[in-house]
Amino acid sequence: MSAIYPVADIRKIEQAALRDLPPYTLMQRAGHAAAQAALRLLPCPPHSAAILVLAGPGNNGGDALEAAAGLAKAGCEVLALLKTPPSQLPPDAAQALARAQQQGVHLMPPEQFADIDSAQWTLVIDGLFGIGLSRPLDGDWRSLVQAVNAMPCPVLALDVPSGLDADTGTVVGGAGGIAVTASHTITFIADKAGLYTGDGPDYAGSVELATLAIAAQYLPAPTMWLSHPELFGDYLRPRKRNSHKGSFGDVAVIGGAAGMAGAPILAARAAARCGAGRVFVGYTDNPPAYDQAQPELMCRHAADLDFSSAVLVVGPGMGMANSALALLTRALDALSWLLLDADALNLLARQPQLQAQVAQRQHAVLMTPHPLEAARLLGLSTSDIQADRVAAARKLASRFNAVVVLKGAGSIIARADGAVVVNPTGNPALATAGSGDVLSGICGALLAQGWPQWEAALAAVWLHGRAADQLVAQGIGPIGLTASELIPEVRLLLNQLVQER
Repeated sequence: MSAIYPVADIRKIEQAALRDLPPYTLMQRAGHAAAQAALRLLPCPPHSAAILVLAGPGNNGGDALEAAAGLAKAGCEVLALLKTPPSQLPPDAAQALARAQQQGVHLMPPEQFADIDSAQWTLVIDGLFGIGLSRPLDGDWRSLVQAVNAMPCPVLALDVPSGLDADTGTVVGGAGGIAVTASHTITFIADKAGLYTGDGPDYAGSVELATLAIAAQYLPAPTMWLSHPELFGDYLRPRKRNSHKGSFGDVAVIGGAAGMAGAPILAARAAARCGAGRVFVGYTDNPPAYDQAQPELMCRHAADLDFSSAVLVVGPGMGMANSALALLTRALDALSWLLLDADALNLLARQPQLQAQVAQRQHAVLMTPHPLEAARLLGLSTSDIQADRVAAARKLASRFNAVVVLKGAGSIIARADGAVVVNPTGNPALATAGSGDVLSGICGALLAQGWPQWEAALAAVWLHGRAADQLVAQGIGPIGLTASELIPEVRLLLNQLVQER
């Protein structure tokens, strides 16, 4: 379980530790960790490797130069590109430069900067800017990043790929900006949200954390974490032999307007296969007699269901008709655990009086919006939501007194007290119709089995993403994976986690 800190906190942690540590200590630790990470990436013996180290004007550049010294000592041929005059480097970075040169690291002459892409590099290390960048890369810096991004070799970014906002996972400068596209990132002190959400995963690649042995006394109490089964492990309990279907609760999925009958079926199948005792499908229009692929599901008119006796999953394929609004209103009045998804969220965005009712419910709501639905609820644009996904999820959770899952790359789970979890599982296979319906059904099943909302949301999102990861690892996707294929894989994972406890 890894705590995530914003950049402002990382700076405070670093400054506090530096006051009590000998000078240069943290840079030595960061450089050593980076060198070890680089050595693990080499496909050949160190003496056969040609490594290009990009060293920026600050301490991120110093970390890179310290790593270069370690790699040269290990036998690698290391060339460092340093655009900043050595006399202008911070003291620690200047010391790292001296150490690198003593170990035989060569400095690239300025006249060769434009030709870095003509050599065959085994590895490139990005130590240009890290978390310190506040303005878009332009001029020679932009050209340099473009050249690096065109190289076929692995790229190891130090702390954060240069050009990426460590807090938001957006490229500094927006659509016109540029960032290093790393295959691997080693991040220092603590994890950063921007490495795992939004565009971050596409730029950071595989992420490794090096804490630099900073003592716990320097770390403030976190309010953000990277998701892991440890966060919900207390509820992964084996079932008692003396159980019956009533022991595991009921789920009622409400939706299925004309032309969208499959959405509630997907949610209901997921709920059944993730352990709910009974699952009802309440249709806004005429229900089918039964689901041929999953005859255990009980298909009814939504108006005929008892909303007080089941966990309610409201919204999949529900439509925007007045009858759907009436069902949403009835669900909000029910004293039941309630999950709102899809059209339930779109209806809610149009009804200020219902929004106030959500926030005042005795039983808090679990909401699972995608970015467009979140934008409608907050009166913003989708680009506003994506510009700071953590802030958007927190705002939704606070406004609605809810547990909120903001879906997308690096789904954000937030609650009203400001706590946030960033989910690292999942891949583009989930970008398919019905994937969100499956997630809603998983959540509903866990709630029906007595899980608290927070842990149910964390587990459902983690399992949903991990199922997609495992299917892709088996060669099933990401292209063409369908939502229904996720369901048996989630069931398998859930049972495996329970058995491992």
